[in-house]
Amino acid sequence: MEKKFIPKLGAEVAAIGLGTWGIGGGFWTPDHSRDEEWVDALRYGLQLGLTLVDTAEMYGGGHAEELVGMAVKGFNRDEVFIVSKVWQTHAARDEVVKAAEASVRRLGTYIDLYLIHWPPEGVELCETMRGLEEAVKRGYARFIGVSNFGLQLVEEARSCLSQVDVAAIENKFSLLDRRDEGSVIPYAEREGMLYLAYTPLEKGQLAREQFLASVGAKYGKTAAQVALNWLLRFKPVVPIPKASNRRHVEENAGAAGWRLSEEDWRLISEKFRKVLA
Repeated sequence: MEKKFIPKLGAEVAAIGLGTWGIGGGFWTPDHSRDEEWVDALRYGLQLGLTLVDTAEMYGGGHAEELVGMAVKGFNRDEVFIVSKVWQTHAARDEVVKAAEASVRRLGTYIDLYLIHWPPEGVELCETMRGLEEAVKRGYARFIGVSNFGLQLVEEARSCLSQVDVAAIENKFSLLDRRDEGSVIPYAEREGMLYLAYTPLEKGQLAREQFLASVGAKYGKTAAQVALNWLLRFKPVVPIPKASNRRHVEENAGAAGWRLSEEDWRLISEKFRKVLA
């Protein structure tokens, strides 16, 4: 699997990750009906080299983290990069630390990257960031970051920190949602941060896009693979499409290891810029 070097991490990560929203349940609601299938899909992804796994305490009320913990057993832990997130209503300093401890317990291992899921509610941002710092200090996480933050909030979050720095930003980014293209993504690249792009296929919409399918035919690739490959041109960007079954995981993995031509990349960019306009 293709990898990307991220200066703030001092290491490479897989160019495409495994997303787990909807795996193990929904919004704070566990679902055990497909546990075996979900764990199998995650393990298959890891075998294919999709070794960055994104989860959160909110996903299935923590059950997604439990499934990730099951999936990574037997793999070299140093080769897997686990991302998890604390919900914004748990943003007080002590609550962040307790949430990190609980996530580690469910995962059965440490967290590589721990994020605040959304800007905190009812708590000063600096208090939340101090909680993330404390999670690193206690060994629950190796790095910290933010999710669903605009550029101004990212800089504010960084100003709160004294011991560690924000190493990553996770925001929504796709061909149909390019708000960060000229702002947060260049900032992340300039500062050596990882940028995780969630919902990169727009819940399957881009996988059914005929123009992308026509471009993909030239490369023997699907529309979804073209949509993901377009994102890989951005140096700090790692898309994290959902990994709910083997077929999707294999298709996602096939989006890396090649590149759209400069002409096709620009053609796609302009085509979807017009769609957004």
